[in-house]
Amino acid sequence: MRIEQLPSGSYRIRKMFNGVSYAVTVPYKPTQKEALQLINEKLNYRTKHDRKTFEDSANDYIALKENVLSPRTVREYRLIINRLPDWFTKKDFYSIKATDIQKLVNELSQTHSPKTVRTLHGFIFAVFGTFRAELVINTTLPQKVKNEPYIPTNEDVKQILEYTKEHAPHFYVALFLASSGLRRSEICALQLTDIVGTMLHVNKALVQDSTGEWIVKTTKTVSSTREVPLPPAIVEQIKAQGYIYNGSPQSISNYLLRTEKKLGIPQFSIHKLRHYFASALLAEGATMKDVQALGGWVSDSETLQTVYAHAMKTRTDEGKRKVLTPLWDNLDFVTHGKK
Repeated sequence: MRIEQLPSGSYRIRKMFNGVSYAVTVPYKPTQKEALQLINEKLNYRTKHDRKTFEDSANDYIALKENVLSPRTVREYRLIINRLPDWFTKKDFYSIKATDIQKLVNELSQTHSPKTVRTLHGFIFAVFGTFRAELVINTTLPQKVKNEPYIPTNEDVKQILEYTKEHAPHFYVALFLASSGLRRSEICALQLTDIVGTMLHVNKALVQDSTGEWIVKTTKTVSSTREVPLPPAIVEQIKAQGYIYNGSPQSISNYLLRTEKKLGIPQFSIHKLRHYFASALLAEGATMKDVQALGGWVSDSETLQTVYAHAMKTRTDEGKRKVLTPLWDNLDFVTHGKK
């Protein structure tokens, strides 16, 4: 047992028990007898009231945050618990050590991608941070693997839209909107009343709640609520058919994959059409700020940064020269036009 004074002037009593560090903070310097009594009271309380598994504590964490988290996040958190092995989820929460978490990460890394392992570890870290903040967790995680995403080309998107307009017009507007930066969840929640003139008001999304039911909620982030201009021809088609999209979210994705296969186009998900949208605008010289606003990305979006790097990398030599020309003109003015 150790007694130490904190910068605030209070005293902290620490004791290790079964490999777990327990602490009590008091506003005065306790005697050895008082310190022993205080720490034993905490140990006894934990023994009586906190015999919980990690699964119990993880569910408590979800319940604590449920009212402020999106239904999709709550559902994903519950799925994470199911993905973890029983030896960890059924283990006494207060007996878990940092080495157990490292062991778990080592095990998961054999069968899961680095990104998935980091996601699982992030949830575990949050649970311990909430209920056992005294546990120091310094897990060594697998290195991130930077995969270059396949972003559809202009030719890919044109072929898909042309084919869809002729053979499956009920999917055409949905895929056009996806190519204009909308998320699938946003497209499926749209109503005719969301169109005013030629402006589309994006302010909700269709997502699954914790039970798997589809519900309409607010957009993913504050930045996602936005107004998007539409071509008059698309507005006319929407009015003529009387709806924007009236199928299930999965139906759009399934149709897109079937069409890609039929046309011999590399397969990509509907979400990649958002990446195409950003890449196409950036390649045409749009500013990052404009793309963020039109696509509803947050300013520090890692995805958007990756797409930006792709757009710059795939520019033609002439395109790169066009971007640099204003800079060269300015430098020439500075070196030759001003004294």
